[in-house]
Amino acid sequence: MTILQTSIPYDPLTPRPLPGIQPASMDDWLHCDDAFAGQMQRREALLQERRSDVLAMDPEAEPAAQELLDLVLKHVYPDGSDQVTRLDGQVVEIDRTRPLDTLCRLVQEDFCILQKHGDEHVLTGAILCFPASWCLSEKFMRPLIDIHIPVSGYDANVARRVQRLFDGIQPGRPLWRFNALWYEDAELHQPRSANDRREVSTPGAERFLRSERQTLLRLPQTRAVVFSIHTYVLEAQYLQKMENPA
Repeated sequence: MTILQTSIPYDPLTPRPLPGIQPASMDDWLHCDDAFAGQMQRREALLQERRSDVLAMDPEAEPAAQELLDLVLKHVYPDGSDQVTRLDGQVVEIDRTRPLDTLCRLVQEDFCILQKHGDEHVLTGAILCFPASWCLSEKFMRPLIDIHIPVSGYDANVARRVQRLFDGIQPGRPLWRFNALWYEDAELHQPRSANDRREVSTPGAERFLRSERQTLLRLPQTRAVVFSIHTYVLEAQYLQKMENPA
């Protein structure tokens, strides 16, 4: 499927050294854009057709997932209780016994829940419909360093910095970063094993620019860290027009 945005609310081609973290606010924690309807339809289809690929949750993560659902409802659908009406007109029933399923149907973001086990944060739950060349099954219940092993430049020094960063994340004070990836097609669901590395092309060689706006936020009650991912996909040709307007 081809589901595209027409713009990105930041410059995805401005390089920043890892981890590239910037402060954000709760008002800007989650995004909604012109691809909302298409992305939500794709999320619903993936949840129904490939549930085991896009959703995983350890029982330990359920309280955090329920807290996250309540937080999303508070900030995005403050008038919702038993059901909400999305911007595309679809009505979503709020099922608190299946918080990740419900979150999948509410917003464009994917969510990963990370909880402290010993000295490291471990991925204990996630709804991940739009992976960018990684597999949830390979990262589930793994610590941060194992999650980032395939990422170029993510060495032991960066891993220590990221773990310190996670330890310092505060409720109500989200942080954000972005990346920029080039793909041959616009498909949002791009799982790939760590043993099957994707060849990275130079900018301009591929047809589509994919950029993830990633945020980090600590939940105040369970103290879990939530990693959210909002995926933007633009045609490279359109991006060039933005950079070089007539």
